[in-house]
Amino acid sequence: MPLFDYSLLLTGKYHDMLVAGLLLSLQLLAASLVLALPIALVVALLRLSPLAPLRWLGFAYVETIRNIPLLAHMLFWYFGAPELLPEGIKQWLYAGHIEAYSAIIALSLYTAAFMAEDIRSGIRAIPTVQFEAGRALGFGFLSTMRRVVLPQALRVTVPPLISQTLSLWKNTSIATVIGVAELMYQAGQVESATFRSFESFAFASAAYLTVSLAITGLATWYHHRFPVRTI
Repeated sequence: MPLFDYSLLLTGKYHDMLVAGLLLSLQLLAASLVLALPIALVVALLRLSPLAPLRWLGFAYVETIRNIPLLAHMLFWYFGAPELLPEGIKQWLYAGHIEAYSAIIALSLYTAAFMAEDIRSGIRAIPTVQFEAGRALGFGFLSTMRRVVLPQALRVTVPPLISQTLSLWKNTSIATVIGVAELMYQAGQVESATFRSFESFAFASAAYLTVSLAITGLATWYHHRFPVRTI
């Protein structure tokens, strides 16, 4: 038996399984990121709202989500939440792709809690006079945010959001615990079928590293292309 079987990674059905797992992991990343960003923006605005009940609502979301492990989120949305639904809907979900949907919900809500704090920090980095200028022009809270503050806050918010995207990419691997056929799941399946542990997990490790370096490279490029200047 060869020390390292390249053919396992380059051709055949096991190669196809690993590539399919990688593509699904990337889909989880994309879908969760698309959902997490608007949720994070809404939560950040809640935390900065002049109304105390809204501030407490945003605070409760962030602190609740961030202090529960992502694994628990995954298990809750896959095993727990469907039990609250009518039997017919529950059966329909389990007959479909509930594993992937549950993973996307968990990843989105979890990531949004961290992104919300980054967005809030970016907004708070904008001088108070900018808020006052918006109010002087007759804008309300939301209009001031949309027209004056958020465009300026975007530049200082993007780098930490890219960092959170990197964490989200690595967190997609946890979806394997609920049976999502992503990269780690497929690597485990290939290892079980072939007993080639090194090749299977070497492929997974290389794939995670490659995408992570690409995201890190994007962050580095942005930092040099749009340097943050203190006001």
